Amino acid sequence: MHTFCPFTSDKEISAIGCGLLDRTLPKTSWTHAAHFAATLWLLERRPEFEISREMPGVIRAYNEATGGANTDSSGYHETITQASIRAARAFLAEAPAQPLFATCNALMHSRLGDPEWLLEHWTRARLFSVEARHAWLEPDIRPLPF
Repeated sequence: MHTFCPFTSDKEISAIGCGLLDRTLPKTSWTHAAHFAATLWLLERRPEFEISREMPGVIRAYNEATGGANTDSSGYHETITQASIRAARAFLAEAPAQPLFATCNALMHSRLGDPEWLLEHWTRARLFSVEARHAWLEPDIRPLPF
């Protein structure tokens, strides 16, 4: 069971995005919701940031800076990251004009708020394979709708 504590301000979302980029976000704060918050913030507030290309390096560097390792079984995961970027971009494109924290809260209250949403598209074996961790693998159950 994943408990989501709704965001209360755009300042909170910005702190997550900035903390990821400058590697000061506490490791305990790097949650499923924080991943989406940082992604939405980058998409909305940093349009010059080429998120699909640059996010892998940012996450790898953040993991290492907070004591993590990027290995065949932990740390950065390419397929999950790229699928989540696609999902966040599509969600943001359809969201009404509102503060970014409200958009992030809405995303977290959607199906995407459950980390298991990916298993509607990939089998567990394929999604958590070494290959999927290192490179984009197309879904093997059904295509992404975005």
